[in-house]
Amino acid sequence: MAKIIVIGSSNTDMVVQTNHIPVPGETVLGGKFFMNPGGKGANQAVAVARLGGKVVFITKIGRDKFGAELLKNFKEEGINTEFASIHKTEPTGVALITLGEKAENSIVVSPGANNALKKKNINKALEEIKKADIILIQLEIPLKIVKQVISIGKEYGKKVILNPAPAQKLEDELYQDLYAIIPNETEAEIMTGVKVTDTESAKKAAMVFREKGVANVIITMGDKGAFVLSNDVSEIISSCKVEAVDTTAAGDTFSGAFVVGINNGMSLREAVEFANRSASLAVTKFGAQSSIPYLKDLELIYKEYSKS
Repeated sequence: MAKIIVIGSSNTDMVVQTNHIPVPGETVLGGKFFMNPGGKGANQAVAVARLGGKVVFITKIGRDKFGAELLKNFKEEGINTEFASIHKTEPTGVALITLGEKAENSIVVSPGANNALKKKNINKALEEIKKADIILIQLEIPLKIVKQVISIGKEYGKKVILNPAPAQKLEDELYQDLYAIIPNETEAEIMTGVKVTDTESAKKAAMVFREKGVANVIITMGDKGAFVLSNDVSEIISSCKVEAVDTTAAGDTFSGAFVVGINNGMSLREAVEFANRSASLAVTKFGAQSSIPYLKDLELIYKEYSKS
């Protein structure tokens, strides 16, 4: 099985629950506090590993207890951490999350070492990248690194897949070398100017990406499923109907699962169906990486929901 390269962010999520999210200048008493491993790159690497992929994760963490714990978790998940480098002075990235009683939240992210990922870190892993078939990236790392990775993918004929989160405008020339792009509805709107609400608007947004040169466009649409536009497919592929309790990391689970599907020789449609099932299972559990399913878990959701 060919290797999958995931290049992206690693964070520690620090979460406190409260009945009321404070306004500026206000102090409130919170409830339960917990910490979870997070970061879109890390979440996607974990998803790939749990769903059966052989993954090398390129990231940067701090020389602190958060970074040490994240590195330990990666190794326990079976992720190749040879190129998870440690910055001497920048701290590990953290996300400070306040959760209100109505599921609303307020989040402040300090990227820390994620912003210190350098081109030399990518070059150091070049031989591993050459051996891989697929590269998965996001936008929680410096844009210059994203550009470098896309260029390397083009040079060595790799399938580069971009999950454009957090969304931002990209230079047009970056799109033409992508095998696939996987935005959600909000990200698609930010990047194309098209508000995505249904099949027609999703196709309109997807056409913008296609006109820029992206071979395959997958717009995730929550419980509706995912709209897919390629040379052979132009439709919404439905997701499994489940009772969602927490959508954290659902998009990361989808991206990781999609990459595993393509790596395993699935067609585009089959890979999206696999990703839908994986993400559907993820939203039935709380947390980020704690909600990401294992391959064996998918058998249960497939039997239970595939006929619904």
